[in-house]
Amino acid sequence: MKLKMDDAGHAVLQDGKPVYVSDDGRETAIDVAGTVATISRLNGEAKANRERAEAAERAVKSFDGIPDADAARKALATVQNLDEKKLIDSGDVDKANAARDKGWQDKLTAAETRAAATEAALYGEKIGGAFARSKFIADKSAIPADFLQSRFGHHFKVEDGQTAAYDATGNRIYSNAKPGELAGFEEAIEILVGAHPQRDTILKGNANGGSGARNNGGGTGAKTMTRAAHEAMQRTDPVAAMKAVTGENRVTLTD
Repeated sequence: MKLKMDDAGHAVLQDGKPVYVSDDGRETAIDVAGTVATISRLNGEAKANRERAEAAERAVKSFDGIPDADAARKALATVQNLDEKKLIDSGDVDKANAARDKGWQDKLTAAETRAAATEAALYGEKIGGAFARSKFIADKSAIPADFLQSRFGHHFKVEDGQTAAYDATGNRIYSNAKPGELAGFEEAIEILVGAHPQRDTILKGNANGGSGARNNGGGTGAKTMTRAAHEAMQRTDPVAAMKAVTGENRVTLTD
């Protein structure tokens, strides 16, 4: 990849970002400041992971000299029974332990139910809201947002309160315009739709050129697809990408 220069030998900018040309001739405006910030963030995460590993090693060392963990747990249970004066009749101790365990299990089940309800509500707001508010869907999709969500919603998850997008192979979808950054919802849904075999049906007639295959000059004729859309398809659906250029209804790749 090399920096694009104008006739005067100056770097070409797009929205204030330098434009680079890849080996296949595709041009991308690179957010250099964003890329530097990403590298700094990743370095910070690596440091945090190292510190957590060191803390874990220190915690493990505190158990040196206890060769039999099961025996240690039994000894602690015995001391607890003595402290709670639950001794003499082992049957009474077992009943007390069973009642205590059931109480904790009931509380855990209730907490898990509340957590699941909260997670479902958060998913509905974050993911459902993203589909409903999407400018790409409103401007370029011929299918209502709720129908698109039923087809592509499983590609999105809520992680740490943020929307995360995954391709068909389970890998995170990264931004083409911001190398090293994860794709936001708008870019991710455009990539997913552009890689779908039925994208021509999903997209409005005047929007096909932006995300995948299109008909030249009307309803019939040879179909074309941008190289960027085909590369996105290769990441999300390699089989469909192969059929797109080798099948009976093959498309022509364009820049």
